[in-house]
Amino acid sequence: MTRWVQTFVAAQAAELDAAQNTQLAYARDLADFADWLADKGLHFDTATQDHVESYLIDCDAQGLARATRARRLSAIRQLYRFAFEEGWRTDNPAIRIKGPGKSRSLPKTLTVDEVGRLLQAARDTGPDATRNTCLMELLYATGMRVTELVSLPVSAARGDPRMLLVLGKGGKERLVPLSPPARMAVRDWLQVWDAEQDARRAQGKPVSKFLFPARGKAGHMTRQRFFTLIKELAATAGLAHTDVTPHTMRHAFATHLLAGGADLRAIQIMLGHADVATTEIYTHVLDEALSELVLNHHPLAQAGKTT
Repeated sequence: MTRWVQTFVAAQAAELDAAQNTQLAYARDLADFADWLADKGLHFDTATQDHVESYLIDCDAQGLARATRARRLSAIRQLYRFAFEEGWRTDNPAIRIKGPGKSRSLPKTLTVDEVGRLLQAARDTGPDATRNTCLMELLYATGMRVTELVSLPVSAARGDPRMLLVLGKGGKERLVPLSPPARMAVRDWLQVWDAEQDARRAQGKPVSKFLFPARGKAGHMTRQRFFTLIKELAATAGLAHTDVTPHTMRHAFATHLLAGGADLRAIQIMLGHADVATTEIYTHVLDEALSELVLNHHPLAQAGKTT
């Protein structure tokens, strides 16, 4: 079964340019299913629809979130579709199984004031203040995913750009505009970056190609380090650190834009969502704004206030 998973994941990487995080998620989910089958003396090539359904029931009994169960079923479906195309199986036992669906609960977000406090906390972080301010300003100005942010090439920030070229999921590129504060933060950080890299060059060390370099294998700040950093900034800002993540800032970017009158389609493009349906979760902001509009401006609502 290990060979099945490895071959499938390699094909996803080669044919669909699946991101590394996506490949790892496929491998984890399918390894869990493989272990479940092995415990019952089964294999991928002998599992039936009933077996897949029983596995999902077990996942539910373990208390796994609905989104996790939906993702695992999706991985199993795609594995068996690949197996059918390769001739390993003559059917797809998961194709008729209805998934649990994903929760459409509203994402946690931050107010404009809370974002302001986070940005101020970044400016007050001592020696790393210039870098941290650049990270936070870029995150709030663009709504980038954290992986997109920490892996930005320094070449993308050269020349005081008004638009930033971002490499998203599946190798898809998109342009996002930069706000004046973000552009200023980038300019300030590049001065520090150039001085640091000049010192490395003088010592005979290689110069980084990343805007936020680090000593690790990836060559740039990791997602985990940035996750820790934003928690530290939240604590400094007096915010509940459990409510603040890089994704929370992404939600704040979209929510604040929509509340300010931005077009949903434009926000979809800037977030890098393949389908506008994914972006529509933010329309709760429009619902609130429309309710307030009616209550404050409809003639009958106004008449009700005076009676």
